[in-house]
Amino acid sequence: MVPRQTLEREILRLQDELLTLGNRVSYAIVEAVDLLRRRDLVGAQRLIAEDRLVNQRRMVIEADCLALIATQQPIAGDLRTIAAMLDIATELERINDYAKGIAKVTLMLGERELLKPPPDLPHMAQLAQGMLHRALHAFARRDVDLARAIPAGDDAVDTLYNQVYRELMTLMIANPATLDCANCLLWVAHNLERTADRVINICERVVFTVTGEMVELDTEIESPPTYRNSQQG
Repeated sequence: MVPRQTLEREILRLQDELLTLGNRVSYAIVEAVDLLRRRDLVGAQRLIAEDRLVNQRRMVIEADCLALIATQQPIAGDLRTIAAMLDIATELERINDYAKGIAKVTLMLGERELLKPPPDLPHMAQLAQGMLHRALHAFARRDVDLARAIPAGDDAVDTLYNQVYRELMTLMIANPATLDCANCLLWVAHNLERTADRVINICERVVFTVTGEMVELDTEIESPPTYRNSQQG
């Protein structure tokens, strides 16, 4: 059995790696929407390419977590912390996939000016980013009260999503020529709404880490059915 100090040191190192990854992902969400707003095709291509690095970092964190479990036999709170880091790393990878998806929309639209992105999209991205920052802070500080409070922010994201959804549907009905562009922007809104949902999952892992209790941190406002198209899964 390795010394207790070694286990604690490795957990702290992995936590730092996870927080670094989380910060990178949180900025990718806001950047993806800004690249769309500016129709920055080069920037969008770069963001898509950087997703590979995020995937690699997630796999490294996962491998290191599994190695800790196999070689250092953590128990109780330490084991919950490692399990939470495994789950949070996966959530972060999924969130970055949403940012990559938004960047792909930018490339699909190209330089066409058929439809201006709704102004609520950057606000949604900023709210989701703020939620993620706070969730990561809650995990680092093992702050259960903060983790339980964060999901309330999802209500504001859902409200904006509803507004974007109605606005774009109205445009498509009034002018069928906007259909393709509006479909793409609906998917952007969907990705941002799902980002906030993923953050709630992270908050639930924080509660589990500290208390050992598996909870669902539901919010009061339900979003409309998520939009799907044939180009996304």
